[in-house]
Amino acid sequence: MARLTFDIDGSVIRTGASVAWAFRGFNPHHRKNPSYYPILAHLAQTGHILRVKNRPGNVHDSKGSEAFLRELIHDVRARVGSSLPLEFRMDGAFFQREIVHLLERRKARYAIKVPFMKWLGLVPIIRERRRWHRLGDGMGWFEVSLYVAAWEKTLRVVVYRKPVHHQTKKNYQLDLFDPEDGYFEYSAVTTNLDLGAAALWDFMAGRGAQEKTFAELKGQWALDVVPTRHYAANSAWQQISVLGHNLLRNFQLQTLATAKPKSRKRTYGYLLHSLKTIRFKLIHQPARIVKPQGYSVLRFSVAPPVQKLIESIEDKLKSAA
Repeated sequence: MARLTFDIDGSVIRTGASVAWAFRGFNPHHRKNPSYYPILAHLAQTGHILRVKNRPGNVHDSKGSEAFLRELIHDVRARVGSSLPLEFRMDGAFFQREIVHLLERRKARYAIKVPFMKWLGLVPIIRERRRWHRLGDGMGWFEVSLYVAAWEKTLRVVVYRKPVHHQTKKNYQLDLFDPEDGYFEYSAVTTNLDLGAAALWDFMAGRGAQEKTFAELKGQWALDVVPTRHYAANSAWQQISVLGHNLLRNFQLQTLATAKPKSRKRTYGYLLHSLKTIRFKLIHQPARIVKPQGYSVLRFSVAPPVQKLIESIEDKLKSAA
């Protein structure tokens, strides 16, 4: 691979009321339920989870993220060396001075959503903006060098607006413009990547692929199961779930995976199957017990395409070994 792209985000895991270190936090669908809020590092090109750290459910999304990122970068550099570029994509919760400084010191590339906080001074800049560059589908953008006084630092920020046909709760900047101009949703990204506005928009859109991995982890690898009342044991369970998921990814990369065309979203570089699909393709095969010579034999009735697939996997595993 020419680069490694990491998506850093948290995921809510509901727990019981008597589970250690489980607290009510940000859970829009189950607000009263105690939960854990682990942070995960998702490798976009292969879908591996390279690091997971459990946290109580009432912490901010960026809680402990600086140490998390520092350990991740150190581990990856030790494995692949310093020549391979590292890229990080994160939402607005990770827009922190310590995180930006860490990534720049470690010579990592990043793209982070910028929240519309008053102390940043970004809202007045958007309000005064009259000329927007066209991006397609009615979207517009402009770029600004934003000086953040609290950080004593200038950031490259690209601001986007996207037309919507109805007022939404998300769009809390609607009063910036005359309603006759229509309704827009606004977003901003700060980056040190050498990408244009269109490529940067697609790059940030690639963050959505991690939700597919999280869904598989919870649905097929029981990441959202809380087996005990003990925090350490439940954290170990999360590690085991991730190890199983990564093992299946490695298995596919050695045997089944085929390369996909490159995309500006920088998501999966290979066609990979979920655990559910692997079960149906390789494990759930028709069989019956027969007694040809007086003792029981489990005989499979495997279709020729499946038999060919299994033989191909066996050959590749032998060559990999």
